[in-house]
Amino acid sequence: MNNWQIVTTASYVPQMTVSNDRLSTIMDTSDEWIRTRTGIRRRHISQGENTADLATQVGQRLLAKAHWAPTSLDLIIIATMSPDSYTPSTAAIVQGFLGATVARAFDVSAACSGFVYALDIASRFIGSECHRVMVIGSEVLSKITNWQDRTTAVLFGDGAGGVLIETDPEPHLLGQHLATFGDRGNQLVAGQTRVNHQFPPTITDVSPFQMNGRAVYRFATHAVPISIQTALQNAGLTADQVDRFILHQANIRIIQQVARRLVQPMTKFPTNIDQYGNTSAASEPILLDECVRQGLIRRGDLVVLSGFGGGLTVGTMIIKY
Repeated sequence: MNNWQIVTTASYVPQMTVSNDRLSTIMDTSDEWIRTRTGIRRRHISQGENTADLATQVGQRLLAKAHWAPTSLDLIIIATMSPDSYTPSTAAIVQGFLGATVARAFDVSAACSGFVYALDIASRFIGSECHRVMVIGSEVLSKITNWQDRTTAVLFGDGAGGVLIETDPEPHLLGQHLATFGDRGNQLVAGQTRVNHQFPPTITDVSPFQMNGRAVYRFATHAVPISIQTALQNAGLTADQVDRFILHQANIRIIQQVARRLVQPMTKFPTNIDQYGNTSAASEPILLDECVRQGLIRRGDLVVLSGFGGGLTVGTMIIKY
């Protein structure tokens, strides 16, 4: 991997918000039940904007902030578990919308670890092959959610966030760790398609979210601290040296448990799950962008990015912002 830096960040969420109280009118739940178990108060839900539309909004904002022409992009990677279609890829659609005619484009499917996985792939391209890369996490999870299942419907929201990276003389990626546990993949499933036993076959619908919440919680609270500690060891750093931990926003209790296991104060773990819910691959770049805009992350800060979820997967990067 070659040296690169994050040039700028951006995010975008649909305009409509759905509060916990509104959810209680369509299912057996309450604001108190959701808040105490997850930390979520509301989420943004798309009304007609698909995954590529959200990603395009982010891409346009990124290019405008960096003053880059779309044709200067060499590569576009979209991390998503809710693509517009099987083909073309969401990244290809975004490439067309942006007019980034030179860029190659493809998607990465690693669920809530997707943004870190996509950054890892970008790191391996950048240098000799690519000099300017756009990496976006974008999700419209509302289209694969069963809105009668309170165990999953209360968790998810729609949104997108991303970064532009380019080659840099100084190393900014200091350490990393990626891991996949496919033997436990059935603990969190969405979008399954089934093969028919007849001919001619009928077209099957994709399945909505199905999750073993307790199993995923146990996985996250154990695997994430190990992944972060491994990445820190690879970088020759300790948790005490980290300025901010940008974790996937799945559940406030998970984040609190990770902070305890790393023996770090919650002040180092900014959160926005109360406003957005779980936006899968989009959650880390949305939070990163908010922290940059609010001055919580500044140039030179040491930042941990860590995603975890479907696959089951976990991915951590230690970067110097």
